[in-house]
Amino acid sequence: MEFFKIICAIFIPPLGVFLQVGIGKHFWINIILSILGYLPGIVHAVWVVAKNK
Repeated sequence: MEFFKIICAIFIPPLGVFLQVGIGKHFWINIILSILGYLPGIVHAVWVVAKNK
């Protein structure tokens, strides 16, 4: 399941964050970062998934 979350975090960053922590502050931060730039959204999503194992 962790592998699937990391793959989601790379291709669809908000989905990866949602699967890990649900709708909360990290989800909304990731939405904003993904809108501002795809790469910051990916970095944040992978960080959230890796941190909350």
